[in-house]
Amino acid sequence: MQNAASTTLPPTGSGTPGDRAFFGHPRALATLFFTEMWERFSYYGMRALLILFMTSAAAEGGLGFDNAKAGAIYGLYTAGVYLFALPGGWLADRLFGQQRAVLYGGVLIACGHFTLAVPGLFTFYAGLVLIVLGTGLLKPNISTIVGQLYSATDERRDAGFSIFYMGINIGGFLAPLVCGYLGEEIDWHLGFVAAGVGMILGLVQYVAGLKHLGRAGIMIPSGFEPAAENRRRQQIYRRLAGGLVAMAGLAGLLAAGWLPLTVVELANATLIIIAGFAIACFAYMFAAGGLDTGEKQRLGAIALLFVFSWIFWSGFEQGGSSFNLFARDLTDRVILGWEFPASWFQFVNSAFVILLVPVFAALWLRLGKRQPAVPVKFALGLLLLGAGFAVLTVGANIAAEGTKVGLGWLVVVYLLHTCGELCLSPVGLSTVSRLAPARFTGQMMGLWFLSISLGNLTAGQLAGKTETLSMAQIFFWVFVVSSAAGITIALFQRPIRRLMTVDP
Repeated sequence: MQNAASTTLPPTGSGTPGDRAFFGHPRALATLFFTEMWERFSYYGMRALLILFMTSAAAEGGLGFDNAKAGAIYGLYTAGVYLFALPGGWLADRLFGQQRAVLYGGVLIACGHFTLAVPGLFTFYAGLVLIVLGTGLLKPNISTIVGQLYSATDERRDAGFSIFYMGINIGGFLAPLVCGYLGEEIDWHLGFVAAGVGMILGLVQYVAGLKHLGRAGIMIPSGFEPAAENRRRQQIYRRLAGGLVAMAGLAGLLAAGWLPLTVVELANATLIIIAGFAIACFAYMFAAGGLDTGEKQRLGAIALLFVFSWIFWSGFEQGGSSFNLFARDLTDRVILGWEFPASWFQFVNSAFVILLVPVFAALWLRLGKRQPAVPVKFALGLLLLGAGFAVLTVGANIAAEGTKVGLGWLVVVYLLHTCGELCLSPVGLSTVSRLAPARFTGQMMGLWFLSISLGNLTAGQLAGKTETLSMAQIFFWVFVVSSAAGITIALFQRPIRRLMTVDP
């Protein structure tokens, strides 16, 4: 009966080639662009403060955690944001569609930020959980709707995702400047309030622009009789309630100290669980998903790209953890006698994205069918990531001698990483939306975000090791692994392309 379950409608109306109302793309892309912009404002605003808030002394308004504990919590939180994209996609496919999932997710995110604004450990953890649940609903489903605006052969698709990615980074550019300043210079909790206000603005914009989405993200009737449909929905609600109760129970046991498990150990166990779950999901779709040979081939390509995506985000997502600590402790941040907040470095990546997205989007469009294949773009992304860590390894060694490094070191690293991100991230989203089996579209997008979840968790764990290993040592090994991964996918790009039978 799985195939009879509700799903979302294929692209119609606004996804036609003649619809070019938003910079040559469908008008609906504008609504999704600005919704994602404000959601990312809220996310990156809080993310810029998170590890700094946790590691600051209680006398300074922080939580006073050591780096290992703060890194583990940071990793668990950011991993959870993407981990819950999988059930978020599943619920949208089977219960209320992508359009409603985005709305419900935004409401939960706003509630989470305002909860963080209330001082206290309970509200701190509760706020993080609400943001995780809300982002799990919003993040995969808004990307799925973007994919539904284009046909599988529309050459605007990669460029459209790049433009959508610019919305992410406009929010990411503004957030550290606003939330970072309010949090570091005035009060940490005021920074969290500003993040919540950003999400409210995003919700208002989304509701006002729903009419432009048309049928994209709307569910197809399941085909069940009304009584059977009610039973199906009740079963889903029971599973959802059971999962939430189990989560609350686990959180309560940990908070009460009744489980002999430290936060660091929990992070290690979570990494193994998520990786095992991802393997099980791919195995289930291969063995029992009812896929034909072509669909299995494309699923195999997604599985391979999944691994390389994990490696990429393990390095890239240190921007919010170990890079923040590097900026605070080892970087000279004084300009004209004023030391600016360490969190302000978080806007550099987004600033480069805003400047470079039009360049990359125009390049892909101009090259058309002559543009590099998806595996080659992934290889470029990983090699550029490795180059950034090579630069930072040198900078960390200089700082270890007692002299803080200049601003330019992190700026160059962010430039290299941004170019790598633009080669890999929007292309990855576009590829999954194109290759995923039709009836697993939402779930496959959620599964893809598991690679980012694993990367975030790994990044947090690496940041937590800065009290036992030098930053230079950590950065060097990330350089080695990411560069080796880039070379590997470049060498095997032809067989991967053969699996991607709908790829140009």
